[in-house]
Amino acid sequence: MDKKKIASSLLNLADSLESGVLKENIKIAVTNFGSELGIENVNDAIKASKSPLFDIVVIGSPLEGFESYEACGDDQVAKVLEDLFEKGQIQGAVTMHYPFPIGVSTVGKIITPASGKEVYIATTTGTTNAKREKAMVLNAINGIIAAKANGIENPSLGILNIEGARVVEKKLVELKENGFDINFATSKRLDGGFVMRGNDLVAGTPDIMVCDSLTGNVLIKTFASYTSGGFYEATGYGYGPSIGDGYENPVFIISRASGTPLIKNAIKFAYDSVKGNIVQVSKEVYDKAKKAKLQDILASLETKEEGVKEIAPMPEKEIVTKSIGGIDILEIENAVQVLWVEKVYAESAMGCTGPIIMISEDNFERAKAILEEKEYI
Repeated sequence: MDKKKIASSLLNLADSLESGVLKENIKIAVTNFGSELGIENVNDAIKASKSPLFDIVVIGSPLEGFESYEACGDDQVAKVLEDLFEKGQIQGAVTMHYPFPIGVSTVGKIITPASGKEVYIATTTGTTNAKREKAMVLNAINGIIAAKANGIENPSLGILNIEGARVVEKKLVELKENGFDINFATSKRLDGGFVMRGNDLVAGTPDIMVCDSLTGNVLIKTFASYTSGGFYEATGYGYGPSIGDGYENPVFIISRASGTPLIKNAIKFAYDSVKGNIVQVSKEVYDKAKKAKLQDILASLETKEEGVKEIAPMPEKEIVTKSIGGIDILEIENAVQVLWVEKVYAESAMGCTGPIIMISEDNFERAKAILEEKEYI
């Protein structure tokens, strides 16, 4: 066994004997860089979240009394987090920005004003799929994963009444008929049904409300800041953990306008999810969905034109550290293909302000020129 792991285990045991509480060897990274409300706003939440149950690792400006890693800028913060995840030194992270790949999105959690009930919003940042209906089917699965990891064995699920809701309803019913367990909620409105109205959102009818990420992002911001005039996110648990098929780094997003109470809740959300083994739950739930013909259901949502698109061969993979934004989500994968045709390696991802393309530093200017010429930016 690794000597460092033995030493860490002995130290944890000593701490447990001293405090009388068994620590679960969970480390949650929290970044204190980038808050519009100031660094103390984040540091106060970190200090208030100190617990004998888990450790907090600070990324950004060092904080006395906590294991800390210096980082300045979103790119540096992301790089430090990636390195810590890769080395197994953290099991979760709470941060204000992270470039998720397409296929990954976050499940937020709000507190409904009518009853104080917690409701999972699936999803709130990131893009599970460029096509809305496909994304919402996957978002439903991600919502179930988040709820199960947080102790809800059979969460009820509703679909917000937005564009594509009826198509998504049909496909989720098909998934259920194929053997995937979905506990559909029934609207409190007189005509019932699985499709939820705004009233159901306020009332907290379902445990999980399914929508697209852009709608979910607006909902999270509204529920978090409606008591503060919109400039300070005071309630709720933030934008939640990053979830996707095969994705193993649970990154919990908060806003640059998130206040101390919300950040404290987000840290607890991260700990509870990691304690609930969210990565393993994700694997198990996606495996069950695939056995219920998830891929066939997603394929049935493709248009004929989408199904016959020519795919350019991927160039040799490079380390990508620069990002190009300003590309519409519906065009992001096409833009990547345009660069691949020109032998420029690129990856699609999602930043806090929208979709981005990740490029190596050497190819950055050339990639920008190609995308400008093709009118993607």
